[in-house]
Amino acid sequence: MNRRLGIFAVSFIICHLSFSPAGAQKLVVQQQTINCGKTGYEVPATATFELRNKGLKRLVIKEVHPDCGCTQVQVSKKELGANDKATIKLTYDARQLGHYVKQAAVYTNASDQPVYLTMKGVVLEELKDYSGVYPYAMGELLADKNVLEFDDVNKGDHPIQEIHILNNSERQMTPNIQHLPSYLSAIVTPEKLAPGHAGKVSVMLNSENINDYGLTQSAVYLASNLGDKVSPDNELPISVVLLPDLKNYEGNLKQYAARMELSDSVLTLGMIDGKNHKSGTILITNRGRQPLKISSLQMFTAGLTLTLGKRELQPGEQTKLKIEADRDKLLKARSKPRVLMITNDPDHTKVVITIQVK
Repeated sequence: MNRRLGIFAVSFIICHLSFSPAGAQKLVVQQQTINCGKTGYEVPATATFELRNKGLKRLVIKEVHPDCGCTQVQVSKKELGANDKATIKLTYDARQLGHYVKQAAVYTNASDQPVYLTMKGVVLEELKDYSGVYPYAMGELLADKNVLEFDDVNKGDHPIQEIHILNNSERQMTPNIQHLPSYLSAIVTPEKLAPGHAGKVSVMLNSENINDYGLTQSAVYLASNLGDKVSPDNELPISVVLLPDLKNYEGNLKQYAARMELSDSVLTLGMIDGKNHKSGTILITNRGRQPLKISSLQMFTAGLTLTLGKRELQPGEQTKLKIEADRDKLLKARSKPRVLMITNDPDHTKVVITIQVK
């Protein structure tokens, strides 16, 4: 009798498992609560939530119910296949002053229970516009720069770049620079930044710690507080151009040196295939009396491909520099698209070609 009961129990479990929702729909929200920060009276605030179907079966967004009529809902699509994404936008009309917390319930075929999305922020009677002074937002920390460039640096120089910042939140911040390379140091003043107050980040270059002449690039991150996670949103690209020492060619000796001549220092690229790729050519001529050596050929931005005929030119000799560009990548770059050459021409140790793409 016990053996029959055991067989029945095993059979029941196997039958139950065969009907279990393996690979069923699973709604995952990237960020269920979004802080919209400050907005002005009757200036609507919008929070965009990203959702994904992590299951193997089709997921259907049946309804999205906001908790009041002051919040409008916009759903990008209601049916999601496996691993598909959708967005839900909640827009609050901001017709009441003060702090707000608004929710919306998302009902799907994945569960009988809704998933709740929350947006919050504060509505002010008069909202100051800092976009002209601090055009770059790194979270709730605003800055007047999002790129740092140290040009024409000689070994032993210690130039300083300043970033002016503003605390646009309602809490105290401790701004700091993360992931500093060995050739940079930074000081933030004041150390603690009260809401609505401005500060300054001073970044100093220690050129002795750079070994290679030409272009050195890296990235640091401007964080609102110690321990904040780094992300592309708070990234600050850094570029340094270290010049070689050509003091041996001072005075009358310059007339015997190499001398570079370019067909143009600004290149407007034409179409290659009628789509995103473009190309152009610069002619390089040595008009000096010594061999011209191009020791470094680098790009300030991604999206460029360089082909140089020769790196060493005898007096009177000419070569071609072909430049190809991916238009989409260049449009996304923060820095201006440029090509850098380091040469032994004492009057043109650093040569920059500016790239224009229409």
